[in-house]
Amino acid sequence: MIDAENIVVATSDDMHAFGVRLGRSLSAGDLLVLTGPLGAGKTTLARGIGEGLGVRGPVTSPTFVLARTHPSIVGGPPLVHVDAYRLSEPIELDDLDIDFAGSVVLVEWGRGMVDAVASRWVDVEIERPTGAVGSDENEADAVDEPRHIRITRHDQDPA
Repeated sequence: MIDAENIVVATSDDMHAFGVRLGRSLSAGDLLVLTGPLGAGKTTLARGIGEGLGVRGPVTSPTFVLARTHPSIVGGPPLVHVDAYRLSEPIELDDLDIDFAGSVVLVEWGRGMVDAVASRWVDVEIERPTGAVGSDENEADAVDEPRHIRITRHDQDPA
């Protein structure tokens, strides 16, 4: 996994490229929680991770299906991409019956959810500037502005 704790990406292309590098460093059993506001670049990062892992795509937001599995086309682990936004409690994440040990799992909006199903994960928090453009949210999402990524590793001792 990439060792840097704080990263700045200037454009959405850079976010994708960072995802490719990150994806190449992941292996089965890795769990990442992608956190950030709408338009922060979580799905762009997930697309890059999918490309880096060599999975069948396209990697798109799984908002309406909750979880989407992308099998490897290069003999590696599958990517399971989860959108936990509509889940109300951690048990619902467990109910999705995800193969955490045999897959690379990305959970968007999963902060506070994964600690009930895993003892080890990486939080990838994406911050984007606010107020850089007008108050129209669509206009703000279209602006290619730098994002700050903070990576925090969590490793809970099993009790």
